[in-house]
Amino acid sequence: MAPIVSIAPTSYSATEQAGGVEKISRRRLKAIFSGSVGNLVEWYDWYVFSAFSLYFSASFFPSDDTTAQLLQTAGIFALGFLMRPIGGWMFGRIADKVGRKQSMTLSVLLMSLGSLLISLTPTYQTVGIVAPVMLLTARLLQGLSVGGEYGVSATYFSEMATRGRRGFYSSVLYFTLISAQLLALGIQLVLQNVLLTEAQLLAWGWRIPFVLGAVFSIVALYLRQNLDETTAFAAQRETPEEQRGSLRVLRQHPRAVLTVVGLTMGGTLAFYTFTAYMLKFLVNTAHMAKATATNVCFLSLIFFAALQPLFGSWSDKIGRRPLLLAFGLLGAVGTVPLLTALSDTTNPWVALPLLMVALTIVSGYSAINAVVKAELFPVEIRALGIGLPHALTVAVFGGTAEYIALWFKGHGHESYFYWYIAGCIAISFLVFLRMPETKNTSRLDADHIP
Repeated sequence: MAPIVSIAPTSYSATEQAGGVEKISRRRLKAIFSGSVGNLVEWYDWYVFSAFSLYFSASFFPSDDTTAQLLQTAGIFALGFLMRPIGGWMFGRIADKVGRKQSMTLSVLLMSLGSLLISLTPTYQTVGIVAPVMLLTARLLQGLSVGGEYGVSATYFSEMATRGRRGFYSSVLYFTLISAQLLALGIQLVLQNVLLTEAQLLAWGWRIPFVLGAVFSIVALYLRQNLDETTAFAAQRETPEEQRGSLRVLRQHPRAVLTVVGLTMGGTLAFYTFTAYMLKFLVNTAHMAKATATNVCFLSLIFFAALQPLFGSWSDKIGRRPLLLAFGLLGAVGTVPLLTALSDTTNPWVALPLLMVALTIVSGYSAINAVVKAELFPVEIRALGIGLPHALTVAVFGGTAEYIALWFKGHGHESYFYWYIAGCIAISFLVFLRMPETKNTSRLDADHIP
């Protein structure tokens, strides 16, 4: 068997058969591993902002009201999402025109710059308004980076996977994404319980995870510079330049674009609520101790990460649509009672199983949404087709989740946020009802692999 294509295209057989069982080559596994490590580092840099905002929000905004400080920090978190559509467009075009590898390498470099800037930003008490401006600038750089990361990584993992295991291998995207949150929370637990006091964390300790993020990025940058390019991209280099990564060509696929929007709408809102926002929710709404809430979130995320390859494998056997329909139905019906119950308990042994139930439901979306989106688009616009509509939708719904939740809380109507999530998931459910089974109509099957 010939090796995987590097920068120059070489022939490569996607699978080998042994006793009728589809296998993936060691070289291809190495490519997926290297890509996933870079993905983990990028998302760690993104999520550490949310995980440690409980500690650094007072350093950048003048207020004695904790909710107000968190609201201002959540506003910057949301503004970072506004850069994601630009990142989805920019890095999607690079991936479709120049290569998946080059786009992924550039995105991780940009993310590391954002983390380094946050770690060096002085406090409001020191430089006044300059502090939140620098924080916003760093977050915008990170938003640009992560906006491109999702679409290109989803494309890369889907194209690197063997035909019968696309769901499983594409679940690596959210497995590493969740692992990034675990890494952020794990570092937080060590700092909270072993190395620093709460006063030290509030004063300067919150800078440590951002410094670590910049260091981790060096490793990710090295791995991504040594990635193999996908054979699908190499095989379509004869496609005219003006068609690759083209918005004009993307406009010829309106149903696929709208499917990505509808698919992402409820999924991203549920995902960010039960992962990134949950720590603040347990502390600020359920009035759980910070360390206890961190433990609950950490354990629930371990469980959530373990579900991703399981659900991905199921989708390879039974199809993508049944899992999406289960998420849509259970999410629309169960979100309000689950969040209501979580808001009423300070007992971690009650909160943990409730959160595990919620994350099991969300796994019907998270484990397979990357491969579903990849299966909707032809190779010449795949990264752009996934990245741009996904980033737009995440910016509108995922990026504003914390801000809307805190806004409702600040106005005394926090339960309205629960219904807002349920409504968005219900709309996504209607999309799932109308969409085809992408496993059977996959555009990945049309890639011309020599």
